[in-house]
Amino acid sequence: MLATAGAVVLGRTMFDVGIDLWGPDGAFEVPSFVVTHRSEPVLVRGATTFTFVTEGVETAVKWARDAAGDRDVAIVGGAQVVDEALRAGLVDELVVHIVPVIFGEGTRLFEDGPHPRVELEPLSVVQTPSATHLRYRVLL
Repeated sequence: MLATAGAVVLGRTMFDVGIDLWGPDGAFEVPSFVVTHRSEPVLVRGATTFTFVTEGVETAVKWARDAAGDRDVAIVGGAQVVDEALRAGLVDELVVHIVPVIFGEGTRLFEDGPHPRVELEPLSVVQTPSATHLRYRVLL
């Protein structure tokens, strides 16, 4: 998914949890836009630049598209940002990774109440010992 990405959009919780784990390169190596309510200066970690967007997911995706040029924009999570982007009609493909571990807590995908009907066209399934990866085209 990230091999074709020219930019990344992610939520504040994912950023807060991941930033210390991603190390000095920031993990994504492309411009990254963090959807948040707290403004912060741009953070540079190696080839990854994190820009904090307080205007919502639609603005973050617009900025990411501008930064990505003709490459893809990957919305990597968390669940709330993916859900908001899906509701706003900003998602062309949905990739779901199922890991055989039950955490018992966390943010559920599609948790924010009734969701508009979204039709998905299966594109691929890749199963490995550590995860099953499902890829769908969003038909809306």
